[in-house]
Amino acid sequence: MLQEYLKAGFPALLLLTTEPARAEKIIPFDGHWRFFAWDCQRGIRLAGSQKILEEVRDPVEMLRWLDTVQDAVMLAHNLHLFTDSVEVIQCIQNGSDTWKAKGNCLVVISPQIQMRPELKSIFTVLDLPLPDTEDLYILQNELGNPLNVRPNRKAARLARGLTEYEAECAYALSLVKRRYFSSNIIAQLKAQLIRKSGLLEVWEPEHLSNVGGLSQLKAYIKSRAKAFTPGNESLPRPKGLLLVGIPGTGKSLSCKAAASILGWPLIRLDIGALKGSLVGESEKKIRQATQIISSFGECVVWLDELEKALSGVKSSGETDAGTTSGMFSHLLTWLQENTSPVFVMATANDITKLPPETIRAGRFDAIFMVDLPSLRERRDILKIMNARYGTKIPLEYAANLNGYSGAEIEQICRESMFTDMETAFHSVIPLSRTMREEIEALRNWARTRARPANTPDDEPEETRRIRTGPTSTPTVQ
Repeated sequence: MLQEYLKAGFPALLLLTTEPARAEKIIPFDGHWRFFAWDCQRGIRLAGSQKILEEVRDPVEMLRWLDTVQDAVMLAHNLHLFTDSVEVIQCIQNGSDTWKAKGNCLVVISPQIQMRPELKSIFTVLDLPLPDTEDLYILQNELGNPLNVRPNRKAARLARGLTEYEAECAYALSLVKRRYFSSNIIAQLKAQLIRKSGLLEVWEPEHLSNVGGLSQLKAYIKSRAKAFTPGNESLPRPKGLLLVGIPGTGKSLSCKAAASILGWPLIRLDIGALKGSLVGESEKKIRQATQIISSFGECVVWLDELEKALSGVKSSGETDAGTTSGMFSHLLTWLQENTSPVFVMATANDITKLPPETIRAGRFDAIFMVDLPSLRERRDILKIMNARYGTKIPLEYAANLNGYSGAEIEQICRESMFTDMETAFHSVIPLSRTMREEIEALRNWARTRARPANTPDDEPEETRRIRTGPTSTPTVQ
C-alpha cells in the first residue's frame, strides 16, 4: 500500500491504525526497499522479525541511524508520543531532505493524528483499512483447518469492523463454545466495541410477533432486505426510514423489529448524550460514533425522537456556539454519504420541529406515518398482551378501544390485572382525546406527505347488485 508513495520519494508518512502488528506484517513487499521496525523497548529490527539488529531505543538515535542507510523504510511504533521533544522534531526536520535523497522513508504507526505544527507539512497521513471479508474468511481457514472446521462466509461478513486480533479472539471463542464459526457469538463480541466506546448503546431486537399490525411498514422493510443479500449488485441499498406519528403507537418498537427482520444488531445513537462541555468535544464524539457505526457494518441504527435531539439547531449559533449545528451538519452528511451496510430507523413525534434538510429526499428512503391502531391491529395487540400478561380480555373488546394507542391498550391490560375491566378501561385517558387538535393536524400533514404504516381494516362487506335500467347501460348500486 506504500509502494507508490515510496516511488514518489515521500520522506515521512503517518499511518493511522490500531493494529501495529498487522501493519508491520502486511506493509513490507519484495523489491527495491528494505523494511525495518523500531520501538522504544526492542530497538531496531527487521520488519516482521524478532531479530534485533541495533539496540537503539532512543528515538533521536533511531532517526540518526536512518540518515546512515539507503533505500530503507523505518516503521516506527508510537513515535508520535515522542514528538513533543525538541530533539525529535529537529531530527525529523533535518532528516527529511536526507531521507528523500537516499530513498528512505519514516513511517510512524499511530492510532491517531497527534503531531506538532512543525511537522505537519512533512508528514502525509494514510489509513490502514480494517480487514475486509476476504481477509476474515482466510483467517477462519487458518484457525479452522487444524480442527477440520469449515469456514463460514456469513460469520466473516459479520466480523467486518473488527481488528484482526479481535476477529481471531471472536473466532476462537466461537470454536470453543459451538465447535463452529457462530455468527451469534461474533455479534455478541462485536457489541463489546460499542460498549467500550461509551458513545453508543446496543439493544436487543424485538421479535416481529410482538409488533401488532403495521403490516405496510413490515412489508416495506422485508422487501428492502433483499438489497442487503450477499452478491446483490442490481438493487440499491436503502439508507433508512423516518417514522412519524402519535406517541405510543409503536414507532420505537418497529425500530427494534427492523433489526429482527434484517437479522442485524440494533445500535441506539443518542445524539443528546454525545454533547460535551469542552469546545469541539461534541462534534468529535458524533464523528467518532458514526465512524464506529460505519466500520461496524450490517446493523440497524436507532435514532429515537429525532426532533428533540436536533432542537435548537436554528438558534445554535447564539445559544451553544454552534455545537448543535455542527453535530447536525455532520449527521446529515453521514446519512447522505455513508456506504457501509447500515439501515437507519429514526422516529419523531412532531415532524414540524425537524429542520427541512432532515426530511429531504436522499436522507431517508421513505417517511411513514404510524397512526392509531385500526380494529384489526387492536385485536392483534390484545392477543399479544393476553399472551404477555396472562390476561383473558376478549378480542371483541377491541371495538371499545377505538382511539387508543398500543401503549394505552397495554396499560389497560396491566390495570385489569388489579381491578375489573371497566374500571381499567376508564382509568386510561387516551391521547386522541387530550391532544385531539395536535393529532388531527399531524394526520392532515401526513395525508399527502407520508406513507401509511398501519394495517387497514377490511372493507365492510356490501351486497352489490347489477340491474338494468330503462336504458341498456347497466348501473352499479
